[in-house]
Amino acid sequence: MTYGNAKRLCFGLALLSCSSLGSSSGAFAAAENISSATPVQTLPSIPAPPTGGTNLRPKAAAIGPVKPVEKAAPAPVVSISQDPRPTLDASTFINTMRAAWTYKRIAETGGWPSLPAGTVLKTGDKGPLVEILRQRLASEGDLSADLGTGTSFDAELANAVRRFQARHGLPESGAVRARTLEALNVPALTRHRQLTASAQRLAGSTFSFGERYVVVNIPSTAVEAVERGQVARRFVAIAGKVDRPSPVVETRVTAVNLNPTWTVPVSLIKKDIIPHVRKDPGYLEKMKIRILDAKGQEVDPKTLDWSTQNAVNYTLRQDPGAINSLGQIRIDMPNKHAVYMHDTPKKQLFAQDARFHSSGCVRVADVADFAEWLLRGTNGQGGPWTREGIDTAIASATRQDIRLDKPLPVAWVYLTGYATADGAVHFRDDVYGLDTPRGDPLSEPQVVDVPATASIKPKRL
Repeated sequence: MTYGNAKRLCFGLALLSCSSLGSSSGAFAAAENISSATPVQTLPSIPAPPTGGTNLRPKAAAIGPVKPVEKAAPAPVVSISQDPRPTLDASTFINTMRAAWTYKRIAETGGWPSLPAGTVLKTGDKGPLVEILRQRLASEGDLSADLGTGTSFDAELANAVRRFQARHGLPESGAVRARTLEALNVPALTRHRQLTASAQRLAGSTFSFGERYVVVNIPSTAVEAVERGQVARRFVAIAGKVDRPSPVVETRVTAVNLNPTWTVPVSLIKKDIIPHVRKDPGYLEKMKIRILDAKGQEVDPKTLDWSTQNAVNYTLRQDPGAINSLGQIRIDMPNKHAVYMHDTPKKQLFAQDARFHSSGCVRVADVADFAEWLLRGTNGQGGPWTREGIDTAIASATRQDIRLDKPLPVAWVYLTGYATADGAVHFRDDVYGLDTPRGDPLSEPQVVDVPATASIKPKRL
């Protein structure tokens, strides 16, 4: 099933647009009680890789003795919704259009009340602001209309706040603080615009939904493994920075790469590698980064003139390892942007609420569990792939490329407003500013310069 027929419905989107859409809400607020400061990222030091080439053939484990797999303590990961309804299914387009009509009517009848800046409300509080909160939540159906009056913050109101927070991807605390207050005060007209813009972005989709597929909603920074119409698992993710946005993609996952190499993008050779080597001639050796010429032959860094930009004419490749910039797993999904999903050594970033730190690719928390789900139905030399088998193969430190017996559809979408089959309407921050009306035609987007493995040639800016 595809969205092909949905194109015929595009005329309805014009009817959804208001003559004046107002200004969008500001950038997302600082996380409630959690710092979103981004630490400085540098290329890590990693062990040297094994010699020799690689085969695109499933392997259960490397030959020879392998040390027992030791379970590392899991890094902290922010809590996200585990709602079984997927962000994207065959009905998302029409459901989102219907929701846009509803929010248009709300806006035309005056919208909803807002709370004063600095408002903090929690269970047990009383006063006129609690009644405004009740009216606000009742306007979208998070609170029953017959409970829309009253000045006491009780358990029922706390549950309504949690429902609102769940629809907006916020921590479900049941209390109103900075981020929840900001979401509550977004005008109905802005919500209408988000739904309309998201539906427009879906209108041209030709995505084929299978029994199993993967969805990445970029504004949600989450990866959904969908099976038989339900989310089997939702993974915390990190998406592209505002100046290096993750693109919209529809393709198929074809392979899982264990212990991948990382080819340094040209932009980072200029901005990071060359300055580091000028300060420390032994930097590449410490970082286990090799220089290769056009024939794939290794070049001694001492033979290059680092006072120039000549290093961009070579391939700089980081060896596999736990702290390789791609981590220990890469998910191959061929596409024109050369982006993909992968592990990361910077796992502390998964604990942040605002997770837009990559150069276009999507980093996935608990990526070994995700890889195990992707590889169901694919056999290695020892039988079906399991999480234990994946861990053992990673512990071998040998590069292994495992092709899926049946490639899985994957869609990266940019939905700041969408409706699910149960009628719930969800919103996310418009981090890339794509919903804001623009008077000038959009300029041609820059080619995404992303990390790559040896099997993918990085794009050059």
